[in-house]
Amino acid sequence: MRGLLAIGAALLLCSGASAQDRSLGVWRNPSNSVHVQIERCGRQMCGTVSWANDKAKADSRRGGTDPLIGAQLFRNFSEEEPGVWRGQVFVPDLGETFSGTVTVVDTNTIRARGCLLGAIGCRTQVWTRVR
Repeated sequence: MRGLLAIGAALLLCSGASAQDRSLGVWRNPSNSVHVQIERCGRQMCGTVSWANDKAKADSRRGGTDPLIGAQLFRNFSEEEPGVWRGQVFVPDLGETFSGTVTVVDTNTIRARGCLLGAIGCRTQVWTRVR
């Protein structure tokens, strides 16, 4: 689970001028253990956990975040270029915040990359829109 939320968080915060509307909504991580609601927060994008399975909730509790539902995982995501956003991803099971990038692939897919420091310890995940 470690790192999965970080990547997911990054994945959820994506878009560009036309891609921006495609990034809003609810997204699920690859294992479907966490759903995040992505929305505008002023000029930026943010994402809040709207659903999580029991294992994700337990992992989050062990990391010091309880409750997981309602936790803001994606923070201060700003558009870096059309369809690419950069910001901070909070990983509840680690209790830490990392840098992340989200790229809109298509209407139902985003690709997120999260890194511990610079380009060290990076992971990429593909998230899918929840219908």
